[in-house]
Amino acid sequence: MKNSSGPEPDGAPPRRAPSARALACTTLLGIVLLAHVPDGDGSRPPTTAQASPLTRPPAGAERDRPGPRPLPASDAARIRIPDLAIDVSLIPLELDGRGALRPPPATAPTVAGWYADGTAPGAPGTAVVAGHVDTPLGPAVFHRLDSLSRGAGIEIERVDGRTALFTVDAVELHPKDRFPEEKVYGGSGRPELRLITCGGDWSSDTGYRANTVVYATLTGTREHRGARRTPWAQ
Repeated sequence: MKNSSGPEPDGAPPRRAPSARALACTTLLGIVLLAHVPDGDGSRPPTTAQASPLTRPPAGAERDRPGPRPLPASDAARIRIPDLAIDVSLIPLELDGRGALRPPPATAPTVAGWYADGTAPGAPGTAVVAGHVDTPLGPAVFHRLDSLSRGAGIEIERVDGRTALFTVDAVELHPKDRFPEEKVYGGSGRPELRLITCGGDWSSDTGYRANTVVYATLTGTREHRGARRTPWAQ
């Protein structure tokens, strides 16, 4: 079996941007590596993506779409992707001393995590959510992420009682040795979301050789009853 694993609104505290050069999932430890590069404001042109497009929007389609008013920062609590029957808790993820993003524990394959020192989902900038494709226990939360289609909805429930509603713009497969960090982690200044997991071919020597990345843009918000924190939220 394969084992693997913009600016803030006025008055909001600054948050660290998820600047990164590469992202990889190791076979045994499930570590997502984030090697630091200088932070940017998203205005630099992205590097040329060496990507296998799974779904791709027409040129400029996501820019032409009118967007809702961005939300202030708030911790994320839950992610729902109706097309994949995903409805799971989100735990905060942080970097360790080596610049690696600690992934959700392999013993909890049905949860995903959000980069809590980065942009909050729904706030201006690019929020990042990561999850395992599989673990030693079997298929994990993002096992079918590569089957998501353009136009699909993603809901991020937040602890402030609001739900950020995103629409998928594209799903791409990026080789790990040519991971386009500026394209993935950069932003337009609008609220955007990236879902990331392992993908592509797998071998016992190298693990997964690519990453599946879902690109999505905020297209709505709604209130939900009973603002809540997950047991992991700080």
